[in-house]
Order: sequence, then structure tokens, then C-alpha cells
Amino acid sequence: QVQLIESGGGLVQAGGSLRLSCAASGRTFRTYAMGWFRQAPGKEREFVAAISWGGGSTRYADSMQGRFTISRDNAKNTVYLQMNSLKPEDTAVYYCAANSQNNPTHWKNRESVNYWGQGTQVTVSS
Repeated sequence: QVQLIESGGGLVQAGGSLRLSCAASGRTFRTYAMGWFRQAPGKEREFVAAISWGGGSTRYADSMQGRFTISRDNAKNTVYLQMNSLKPEDTAVYYCAANSQNNPTHWKNRESVNYWGQGTQVTVSS
């Protein structure tokens, strides 16, 4: 069992930055690929970014490439999402996700996620 707790969300102006954190319980953190998804009102939950067990491989959704950076610290059981150049359309609830599949082909698939966090709200004002 892995419990995920997100933090770092909030209100920011367009062009600003936020850093989300996701703290995981359990000693098996380093055996999970970790990712971020987001869900805006009235929309489906969508993939944002993911990172492999050891942190050597990352994937991003096209609209986040170059603006968002995912990283992890296995010693702290924590994964981060640095978000820069934020836009109003980035407004959503951001969810941390743990995926036992270390193969990047599975990372964008919501059905492959083994554990979800409770979500943290990010609001970008124009």
C-alpha cells in the first residue's frame, strides 16, 4: 500500500510558477514510476508528466513540454512538479500517481495507475 499526499498548489498569476510536491509513504516508493495528472472542471483527467523508478527517464504531455519539470528524491520518498510560465488553462486539480510499470508506454494511461493522491488545486489567474 502506498499513500500519496500532494502539496504546493495555490493561486498564481499567469506567467508565474508553482512547485508541487507529493510525499509517499512506504518503503516501496523507489519501485514505482511516479507521475502527475490533472483534471479541470468538466474535463477528463489528463496526463501531465511521469518519471521512472530511478529518475533517469521522464515523459511530458506535449502542452507541458518545456514549461514543466518532474523530478524525484527517493531518499525523501517525494516527487516534484516544477511548473513555470503558467497559463490560465493550466487551472485544474493536480493528482500525484504511482505506477508499478516502469515502461513509459504505460505512463499516460490512467488505468495503469496503482495509487492516486487526493489532489491539490492549482488556479492560474489571467
